[in-house]
Amino acid sequence: MGRKFFVGGNWKCNGTSEEVKKIVSTLNDGEVPSSDVVEVVISPPYVFLPLVKSLLRPDFHVAAQNCWVKKGGAFTGEISADMLKNLDIHWVILGHSERRLLLGESNEFVGDKVAYALSQGLKVIACVGETLEQRESGATMEVVAAQTKAIADRISDWTNVVVAYEPVWAIGTGKVATPAQAQEVHSALRMWLQTNVSAQVAESTRIIYGGSVNGANCKELAGQPDVDGFLVGGASLKAEFLEIIKSATVKSSA
Repeated sequence: MGRKFFVGGNWKCNGTSEEVKKIVSTLNDGEVPSSDVVEVVISPPYVFLPLVKSLLRPDFHVAAQNCWVKKGGAFTGEISADMLKNLDIHWVILGHSERRLLLGESNEFVGDKVAYALSQGLKVIACVGETLEQRESGATMEVVAAQTKAIADRISDWTNVVVAYEPVWAIGTGKVATPAQAQEVHSALRMWLQTNVSAQVAESTRIIYGGSVNGANCKELAGQPDVDGFLVGGASLKAEFLEIIKSATVKSSA
């Protein structure tokens, strides 16, 4: 069984109620491949989770953009995995580079978050990726492997994990890793999983690409053998997100 193509839309800190309704309406009207071909997950800001959940077409899933590292309690401003489950939300994005860099989340902290979210029955989009400085110094795989190891050290079951490789230098910059660059890292990540976790996990775990993905470049990226989909930022707020979802057919027709 091949890995099902996966497209996530990370809305980040954007939107008003009216804008959200318009985006959801566009998604609901879009003609996209069936859920047998592509798994679609939309991640709005926390405050819009119930609204999006109530309006979004049933073949698309909803994800939170983060959740707390343990059970709820005296953690002002945080949202627990239990609360997400209570809202019937089953996916969460963890370890996004913006949280790592802006909020100082360490590899270990992200690993703990992933392990706890999984233990509470959530599915996780776990983000890894290097900065421009790290890439230029030749440390890409060293950085990505360390980020992945912090997760691998804490979990035994990868069934509900999607790994998102997001080179920090490509997020929101308009710079995109070339298909060859993306494939190189995805392939190396898969080899790391094979060596350090298991051949079965390496074969079955979806590794998706994020970083300035748009309607123009998605098909060529999707054609790479180890690119199993995308985590889309800015373009997920636009109608072209539907074109990115459709790029799943590149894989299904291969």
